[in-house]
Amino acid sequence: MISEKDILQVGRTQKPYGIKGEIIMLFHKAEYAELDREYYFLEIEGLPVPFFVEEFTFSTNVSVRVKFADVNDEKSASRYVNLDVYLPRELATLEQKQSEDDWNYFVGYTIMDQHGVNLGTIEEVDDSTQNILFIVKNEEREHLIPATDDFIAAIDEENKIIEMYLPEGLTDE
Repeated sequence: MISEKDILQVGRTQKPYGIKGEIIMLFHKAEYAELDREYYFLEIEGLPVPFFVEEFTFSTNVSVRVKFADVNDEKSASRYVNLDVYLPRELATLEQKQSEDDWNYFVGYTIMDQHGVNLGTIEEVDDSTQNILFIVKNEEREHLIPATDDFIAAIDEENKIIEMYLPEGLTDE
């Protein structure tokens, strides 16, 4: 079974298009739409389910019409609206050079501070302000840690760990 750490949310399905079973898909970023893809995962009842692509047509740089295998009419397509769309994280890493502003890539990574303390797992990224924050949670508490290259000492992609040198007091109670 595929783990949540192995996939990256790249967009969301919108509505059916036409009568052949096509679905409008909206990507978070244009770079995700440009990735070479044979399949996508759609989250159905909390589980990532693979859907193989038959046709793929750009509408805008972040919006596409996609025809999935075995979805052959508008009624079938309507079952797959408003679902989160995922790609395997490794596909996103191989095909896309990580840009500095795409901090969502690190959701699921563990944060270790300079003292070797496990601060928790990045649950989400708050990019609603100019200062982007990792929302890091463990069993006991939640930390808001600035997502900046200045604090990152090392990234272990294989084990999904980010080592950070954090200012004193940032994670204190």
